[in-house]
Amino acid sequence: MGESNKKYAPDEQGYFGDFGGAFIPEMLHANVENIRQQYLDIIGDPSFKKEYDDLLKHYVGRPTPLYFAKRMSKEIGAQIYFKREDLCHTGAHKVNNTIGQILLAQRLNKKRIIAETGAGQHGVATATVCALMGLECIVYMGEVDIARQAPNVQRMKMLGATVRPALSGSRTLKDATNEAIRDWINNPTDTHYIIGSVVGPHPYPDMVARFQAVISEEMKWQMKEMTGNENPDYIVACVGGGSNAAGAFYHYLNDEDVKLVLVEAAGEGIHSGKSAATSILGSQGVIHGSMTLLMQDEYGQIVEPHSISAGLDYPGIGPLHAHLIKSGRAEVYAATDAQAIEAAYHLTKTEGIIPALETAHALAILKDMNLKEKDKVIVNLSGRGDKDLNTYMEYETKNISDE
Repeated sequence: MGESNKKYAPDEQGYFGDFGGAFIPEMLHANVENIRQQYLDIIGDPSFKKEYDDLLKHYVGRPTPLYFAKRMSKEIGAQIYFKREDLCHTGAHKVNNTIGQILLAQRLNKKRIIAETGAGQHGVATATVCALMGLECIVYMGEVDIARQAPNVQRMKMLGATVRPALSGSRTLKDATNEAIRDWINNPTDTHYIIGSVVGPHPYPDMVARFQAVISEEMKWQMKEMTGNENPDYIVACVGGGSNAAGAFYHYLNDEDVKLVLVEAAGEGIHSGKSAATSILGSQGVIHGSMTLLMQDEYGQIVEPHSISAGLDYPGIGPLHAHLIKSGRAEVYAATDAQAIEAAYHLTKTEGIIPALETAHALAILKDMNLKEKDKVIVNLSGRGDKDLNTYMEYETKNISDE
């Protein structure tokens, strides 16, 4: 579990530099404050740590491997390693956080769990831990995402969750988050909201990052074991809200010699009007309870994002990442839909690993990084591609018909 990185930890008000805080309606204040006052004591308690670690080991399947990709390394001309979060139970890193938050919810005496989901991986991970603990689960998901992530919707239902469609706006992740917040306002006493990324009001960005920090905690000793040095030269991760990136970066934040690389979704092109490249197109503003970088027009209205990957189809970015970008600690790239799909097929045929579309964005930019042969690069392989097979197949069919 993550411990504070002084330079990049939130202050008392939950700010990472200029970003963060808790911008919430009065009716949510008691809920959020209840968590803020207790979360550090709860997750620092030895009995909590033991239960959390036991579940990560025996239920989730941690530690996940750090895999040296020989063929891809030869092609790229650098030493490429994959942190295999796709091998976690439920198929992505999301379960690291839902295990932590379900244990927190139990200690806060909450009986009903709500969540939002885009790609469906967080929804599945939430439904999974609710089934494990016997708690009621409601997952909000945009109508568009329900259609494009059908396998995950079926999983959630099989696990006993109620999936409620968000029908407003672009009917994607942003709108599902809006619906979940409304639910929490209406059910303040018995409900815990498991936010799936490092977004939302303080303490969520810090709390989710701490639960995901197990990723970089393992990377350190795995790199040491494999190379003799726990520090790689680069860590690369895709970013929508940014929980997989926060987890992969966490224990390296203060190691300035480790370069941190975020990869956003450029959609049909950064300036095409159909993009989710938040840090490039965005400006400072408030979304879903925190001050961060977001895509907005001159009147402060949200600009609808677009990405072929439901998990990156979000108009904001976590406040920690906004701070890392503004301070120059992290570098940002953007990959288009087409580049991500091409990278996914390339990894599949080169290393026999089918990645999630989200992860594929991180893979897509490796060839643009001007890497040297001695460079050690860890790519956080945040999820597996089963959920995206329909999208991959549609692309394959279209390409065949276009030939």
